[in-house]
This record gives sequence, structure tokens and C-alpha cells, in this order.
Amino acid sequence: MVHKYKQNGFNIVLDVNSGAVHLFDDVAYDVLDYVDELHPLEALSSSAVQELCRAYGMSDIERAHSEICLLCEEGKLFSKEEGVSRELLEKNINSSPVKSMCLNVAHDCNLRCKYCFASTGDFSTGRELMKFNVAKSAIDFLVKNSGSRRNLEVDFFGGEPLLNFENVKRTVFYARGLEAEKGKRFRFTLTTNGLLLTDKIIDFLNNEMSNVVLSLDGRKIVNDSFRATSSGLGSYDAIVPKFKKLVSRRNGKDYYVRGTFTKYNLDFSEDVLHIRSLGFEQISVEPVVLEPLNEFSIKEDDLGKINKEYEKLAEEIIRLRKNGKFLNFFHFMLDFEDGPCAIKRLKGCSCGNEYIAVTPSGDIFPCHQFVGNSKWKMGNVLESPNLSEDLRKKFVKANIFEKKDCRNCWAKFFCGGGCNANNFKFNKDIKKSYKIACELQKKRIECALYLKIKLADLRARS
Repeated sequence: MVHKYKQNGFNIVLDVNSGAVHLFDDVAYDVLDYVDELHPLEALSSSAVQELCRAYGMSDIERAHSEICLLCEEGKLFSKEEGVSRELLEKNINSSPVKSMCLNVAHDCNLRCKYCFASTGDFSTGRELMKFNVAKSAIDFLVKNSGSRRNLEVDFFGGEPLLNFENVKRTVFYARGLEAEKGKRFRFTLTTNGLLLTDKIIDFLNNEMSNVVLSLDGRKIVNDSFRATSSGLGSYDAIVPKFKKLVSRRNGKDYYVRGTFTKYNLDFSEDVLHIRSLGFEQISVEPVVLEPLNEFSIKEDDLGKINKEYEKLAEEIIRLRKNGKFLNFFHFMLDFEDGPCAIKRLKGCSCGNEYIAVTPSGDIFPCHQFVGNSKWKMGNVLESPNLSEDLRKKFVKANIFEKKDCRNCWAKFFCGGGCNANNFKFNKDIKKSYKIACELQKKRIECALYLKIKLADLRARS
């Protein structure tokens, strides 16, 4: 399978199975349309040659076809899907222990974000903070179900987890106390809206958290329109100085500023660039995911505008690099050399299998986006040492072979089938793809490929 597209004067060709990326001239780009995917080394048909001769000379056509055939012989074009099989998938996924946990320490929040997927923080289950005995049991559950894995990940989430900061501290110290005894190493992350940040909390987060996610939607007018307190006050002025202080003290440790764009700020590249102007270099601004009838939701007729914004953002990143500045946009972060392992490419999201979420009451769900839906409850850390195998198997089988829309999609090895929670939310089936998310993901991948080519050219010229 081959995917080709044009972006800002570049003719880009991706060989899906091998991952090889090529820049073609106009002749080869057009000749490619007439190459038989099943028999790529065959000569061009007379009708194909006749059609191509309307734009190009015969010698150029022959040269381009010869170059395409050479790439095919080298396994870099129209390559076969080898080494990627159902057997490999089933063998590895079925035996996968849990490696990461979203710990919902607070089903409460001090903001009332208009687009909040968690119903302003309580997940429609009532406002509640996790008690330490539940957090302790969750850590014990993760250790017990992690098998031989040494490196484990815990994400403190909410609502707003800093509403339960003392419990966050106790949980971290408890887990650290298990590391030597159990032969494990914990990597902690915390997501915060920043309102409760103090110097003391900042120092703790910077010491203990491998990554910190800072919620900010961009420009003040955008952020305050959506991210206001319960009294209606905007959060921008209160949180930006605190975020700057936290990042300035992280000494190179990971962080990123994470925002959301909606129907009302489709010019979100301006929000990304505004966040960059504040001094933050690690940024993610993501599309809102809401029911189609919601006034803030992204519609199919918005895709053209959004795609242009992604292209604009790619050009701005290049401009910054030319000027010796840096911006890392989360959705353009793709490793085209080593890339994810074969299993990750086949399955993508590990929710409900290697990744789980735990609520303040100890209930276990496949991920934070399933929380509150009793259908997807997989157990309780206070009641059972194991996960529901019936539900786990549903996620084991949610791979690109089982998702009909993914089988012939050129982007399948980059996204692994998309977000299971979004699939269920929109289609009531974790195996049925959410179309808008698919289209946006494809565009982001195209921009990431384009960026890689442009930045490599910049390095070569410097």
C-alpha cells in the first residue's frame, strides 16, 4: 500500500508497510498512479503511456518508471505486509501485564470548563476525593498485575488532582517505598489546571513527576471563554505566571502545555503560537470531542479549516527553527526511524489491557474516558486482585485487523486504530472508527512527514 500527497510544493510518497518516505519529482509522482500495486514491476500499459505522454516526454517517463521499479525491488515501495501478523498480535497482547494507571484522585474541580468530557470534574458520579487507602490499594494492584515489568507509570488525574494534593504526596512516597522491595520503578505524571499551584507544590512536582501536563487553551480571550471558575472568573491571569515558574524550575524535565480547541476557535494555530510566545516550547492543542449536537463540537465541514491550520502550524515551526527557536507540537511527534514496536503499531491504544483507570471509590475502568459508564467497569481495587477477563478480551481484540475501517487505511500503523473510547462514544462500538478523529489524525501525520523532510533539509543546509 502506498499513500501520496502534495504539501507546499513537495510530492511526498509513503510506503505504508515498510514506513519508507520518498520525495518524488512531478513525473514519478504521476507515473505512480499507473503502477499496478499487485504487480509493480510490470511495464506500463500502452494506455498509461499514452496518457502520461500528454504531459511528459517518453524518456522522462521511462526514467521515472525505472526508479520506481528499483524502489520496489529494494522493498521501499509497494512492500508486502510481512512480519506483522494476527499470530504475533495475539501471542503478545494476550500475555500483556498492566504497566500504567490513571489514578483519578479527585472527582471534583475548581474550574467549570464548558467542554469538559468529565462533566465539570465529577464524571457524573458525584464530587469525591480519593482516600489514601484506595490509592494505596491501587498501587498494590498495579504492582501485582504488572508481572515482570520493571517500569510502571501512574498519572494523577481528575477533575483537579491538586484538590487532593496531600494524598498525591502520600501515594508517591508509598510507591517509592515499594520500588526496591518489589523491583519496580515508578514514573509519575500529573495533570493540573494550575490554580492551586504554590512554591511548595511546584517543588514537589518538579522533584517527583517525570512529566507535568499544564492545562491552558491559548489566548486569554479563548482560555477564559471556556476555562472559568465556578464563579465565572477566567483562569488565564491566575495560572500563566504559575506555569512559567513551574517550567523555569523543571531543569529540563518533561512537561507540556495542553489545550483544547472547539468550533469557536478553529484558528487554533494562533493559540499554539500564543502559548509559544509565553516561553513554553512543549505544546499540545487538541480538538474537542463532544456529541455532534453540542454547540462546541467539531463537524465534518470544519475539517478543511482545521487542515489549513495544521499546515500553517507546520510552516510556523519551520520558521521558528530557521530563527534558532524551538516548538515541539505534540501531534507532530512521530518517530519515523525506530517508531513503535510491532504490537503498538497493530494495536495503538493499550486501554483496558496494559492501561487502566481507577476512580475515588476504587472502581477500575479501561481508561479515564470510560469512567462513569458501568458497562465498562472492570473491577475494584478494594474487592478483587484481578481485572475482568471478559472486558479485557474485548480490548485485546480491538486491533487494526478487527477494525473494519482500519484494514485498508494508509495511516493504520501510525495510529493503531484510534481511540477506543471515542469510537464507543460516537458509534457504540470500540471497533468502529470515529470518522472526524481519523481524518484529523491523517492530516497530522501528513504534516509530521512534511516537517521531517523540511527540517532534515534545513539541517543539511546549515
